Amino acid sequence: MSVIAARNIIWPVLGIVTIAFHLWLIFAGLVPNLVSRPVHMALALPWIFLWRPAGQQADWISWLFCLVGLVACASVALNHEQLLDQYGRIHGATQIMLALALLVVTIEMARRAVGWPLPAIAAVMLIYGLYGQHIPGEFGHGGMPIESFLGTLTITEGGVWGSLTGVSVTIVAIFVIFGAVLNAGQAGAGFMNVAAAVAGRLTGGAAKVSVLSSAMFGSISGSASANVASTGAITLPAMRRLGYPKSLAGSVEAVASSGGQIMPPLMGAGAFVMVELTGVPYDQIMLAALLPAILYFVAVWIGINAYAKRYDLPGVPASERPGTKIVLITTGFFAVPFAVLLYGMFGMRFTPQYAACMAIVAAGLLLLTDDQFRFDPRAIVGRVCQAALTSGQQVSMIAAIIICASIIIGVLGTTGLGVKITSVILSGSGGLLWPAVLLTALTCLLLGMEVPTTAAYVICVSVAGPALTELGLGLLQTHLFVFWFALLSTITPPVCGAVFIAAGMVEENWLKVAVKAMALGVGLYLIPLGMISTPNLIEFGNEPVQALIAMAKVGLATTLVSYGLIAPGELVRRMALIAAGAVILFFPLG
Repeated sequence: MSVIAARNIIWPVLGIVTIAFHLWLIFAGLVPNLVSRPVHMALALPWIFLWRPAGQQADWISWLFCLVGLVACASVALNHEQLLDQYGRIHGATQIMLALALLVVTIEMARRAVGWPLPAIAAVMLIYGLYGQHIPGEFGHGGMPIESFLGTLTITEGGVWGSLTGVSVTIVAIFVIFGAVLNAGQAGAGFMNVAAAVAGRLTGGAAKVSVLSSAMFGSISGSASANVASTGAITLPAMRRLGYPKSLAGSVEAVASSGGQIMPPLMGAGAFVMVELTGVPYDQIMLAALLPAILYFVAVWIGINAYAKRYDLPGVPASERPGTKIVLITTGFFAVPFAVLLYGMFGMRFTPQYAACMAIVAAGLLLLTDDQFRFDPRAIVGRVCQAALTSGQQVSMIAAIIICASIIIGVLGTTGLGVKITSVILSGSGGLLWPAVLLTALTCLLLGMEVPTTAAYVICVSVAGPALTELGLGLLQTHLFVFWFALLSTITPPVCGAVFIAAGMVEENWLKVAVKAMALGVGLYLIPLGMISTPNLIEFGNEPVQALIAMAKVGLATTLVSYGLIAPGELVRRMALIAAGAVILFFPLG
């Protein structure tokens, strides 16, 4: 068998094993955490270290990292009962070497998945944990034996095997698989067709199609970059063909794709991490996030209308819009699995991950056909392989991010550094809420520019969240605020991943795209502040009438600012609109 043929078999098989393992965990009941979490990491290691585009081979260093990581994960899983009896303290040189190897592999895993910033922070935190007792003043710590420090991070349900990794294993991976199986079939086409049928005929229709399709697709992809690359492959050429400026086309796609991460029902990985960190049920988080997410896309829609007046943007020609029949057929490919998911969660009261498993089965059955209801074995195999490959790659990337972030959270907890940073925020803000909010927002913005959204959210809320709650913010209010601001990195220079991808796809200067993206995405900056000034905005599940009134207030403010930034006209009038929006945003309601 040739190398290429073996590759074409091995990776889909590994993807299927990854899917099967995570589904089995949900259906099998209780599995020890020090078994399931190391196996989760072990399944991710080959995808991070050995996966290469066709025609390329992994080097020996990659093989070494992968094998060392597999040995370390197997050691923990096979000896989990003995390790529990050690009460967080490792014994002997062999266990010390395995612990150090596990931490090094985890950091390198994250570096290969998302670049240097996140693993660099984790490495600095490890150094602080080992040598922070030599730092004078309040930022030093009392020190601890290396056996206890490494043991806490590597053989207990803290550190790399902590609750965040548990979320990655039992919830995030399931929903990532759900998204991969959906997108391997006709669900993506269904999103595009629905969006085109609803918005294509409107002024600026091609841009509005991008907004709607990205909102729907992004809610299951959980990645702004993946959203840009997938929906953008269709919407960007359509906008360019209709004469839209390249910078505008790129900014629309970047902003719409970024909003997918805050759009219920799935909201990417962040919503499930939020469940773990807050203890708030998933359905409550989803309802709390719903109105702010709608407001975000309304603000983008208003911005597109303003640009449409400036550039006289046409809608999508009738000849390029899908017919009613194909819209209805392709809608079923995402509507049926979503209906199963929502019925499982709200009708049968299953856990989100159990309901998602049911939805995965439904989506998997739909891979057996296409929008012409053909049964083609070759096409079915292709769709299954695509679902398996995408699942393996995306589960592994999320695992690399979350396991590395777990090191940071573990060190913050064991050294007490998180409490010390919280006290600095409290003293720096003078005990006042809004200065603390703005300090936290700046921290989220800066950190979010360097690390992925989920990791930025986890780190920021761990160090700044307690300060905000101590100053009077509600728990969910704090977490949603931090999560939104951690997302700013997708469109805010200098590190704006969604903008870079969209700019490359339309062959435009990225800074021009970023400027328009920040104007279109102004809701991403303002709506989190609206959650603070108007807390009822996130109370849709408890006080629906008050929440809708709050939505109208924050929506009016955001609309005025958006229109003032974008619409043509005299500068004085535009500044007046922006000022009026700011006043309304911060004006107390009730």
